[in-house]
Amino acid sequence: MLALFNVESWLQSGGLFLLAAIVFAESGLLVGFFLPGDSLLFIAGFLTSAAGPAALGVKADSLPSLPLVAIVVALAAILGDQAGYLFGRKVGPSLFQRNESRLFKPSHVQKAHDFLEKHGSKTIVMARFVPVVRTFAPIVAGVSKMNYRTFVTYNIIGGIVWGVGLTTLGHYLGDISWVKDNIELASLAIVLISILPMIIEVIRHRRANHK
Repeated sequence: MLALFNVESWLQSGGLFLLAAIVFAESGLLVGFFLPGDSLLFIAGFLTSAAGPAALGVKADSLPSLPLVAIVVALAAILGDQAGYLFGRKVGPSLFQRNESRLFKPSHVQKAHDFLEKHGSKTIVMARFVPVVRTFAPIVAGVSKMNYRTFVTYNIIGGIVWGVGLTTLGHYLGDISWVKDNIELASLAIVLISILPMIIEVIRHRRANHK
């Protein structure tokens, strides 16, 4: 995944502006579902560490300090979800009848809808850590007319936990020798760890339904 998207090159070329644009797109635009959100944030955090730029062979000033990067990422994630929610409110149920194309699959919308039905409003937080669902969950929340205040509350929580959390992990774990020497494997590991709460919640939900 990282090799396919060449995240380091993206961040070196576009810096903080491109990072924010990608996070915004993946958080609430229909065409953003294929973007590498989790690994992108981890790499961005790593590049704010002392060893990061040299280890990845990019310019030392590709990104500013961790606090600024974390704040910008969280804001972009929150605003992206807001855009997705408003888009869903405007488009409504017709979104489920859209024809499939190279950039849109109705199954992705249905997957996010089922996820929202199972887990309720807290899906907005959990979905941050699930590729594809992360993009479509706020849109489906808008289609379903989730209470706006509830959506905003969970959106802010999710944006901060995901955006600040993953960039901070990348920054501090980058000081570990093994992580620094195996950044791509470390990024994949972080992605797997980040979805553990969602997996646990799904298991608990299924057990509760079974009982």
